[in-house]
Amino acid sequence: MAKTVGKKGLGKGLEAFFPNQDAERPEEKITFISIEEARPNPYQPRKTFSEESLAELSDSIKEHGILQPITVRKSIKGYEIVMGERRMRAAKKAGLKEIPVIIQELDENGMMEIALIENLQREDLNPIEEAIAYEKLMSHTNSTQEQVAKRLGKSRPHIANHMRLLQLPKVVQEFISVGKLSMGHGRALLGLHDKDKLTHLLEKVLQEKLSVREVEQLVQEMNEHVPRETKAVKVKLPPFIKEHQERLRDSLGTSVLIKPGKKKGKIEIDYFSEDDLERILELLVQSKE
Repeated sequence: MAKTVGKKGLGKGLEAFFPNQDAERPEEKITFISIEEARPNPYQPRKTFSEESLAELSDSIKEHGILQPITVRKSIKGYEIVMGERRMRAAKKAGLKEIPVIIQELDENGMMEIALIENLQREDLNPIEEAIAYEKLMSHTNSTQEQVAKRLGKSRPHIANHMRLLQLPKVVQEFISVGKLSMGHGRALLGLHDKDKLTHLLEKVLQEKLSVREVEQLVQEMNEHVPRETKAVKVKLPPFIKEHQERLRDSLGTSVLIKPGKKKGKIEIDYFSEDDLERILELLVQSKE
């Protein structure tokens, strides 16, 4: 049996994520439901929950209770969590039998959108979860990277750099998800031209605990490798050219090669899709303004 009390201020819904919206909102009501009636959100983008973080939150709940109600929607059987799954999990650890909730009337589309936006705004997803959330939000709302970036208050390159990680093999994505590789490692591995060598390179990176810079250097050397039959001579770059090369890599988030010549040189910039090309062009245009 649900018990209802008056409430102002908490459970702001989507308005919490769009600060420019100043419309008056009616008072919301807190309802207490059995914790056994609450089910996880099927559209929850976050797949991993830190046990240490849950334990800390559980201790806080034991002492102070749940300070912010969990947002749910009524389903055929019980309630589905829209926002606040972490709080619900911690409440279970704390031994609570009832939890405070705000019940919203949402269809499947509304529930998915709120769940994705809420998690993205909290910025507690790992890079792969964040990338998947962007992909789902774009697909669900039929939006471009630019539109999603504006809606979430993030830069388009930020969105594009995360989504590029989804081009990596699943095994690499898993290592990024659990923190054994950083997002920077993933971006460096994306620059490898010969994908057949990726497994060997990944093993080397993990075994030797290579830094992002070391992986970038290794990828560059592997990309520059020329078969012996060509008898090509590898040109050693002056230190100042290497420095400029690294600055461009950092700025553009992709592999960059500077090839100096006697009368003229050239700069090669890697991109991996039309979206990635647009991202790089946008960065180049911004740097001129």
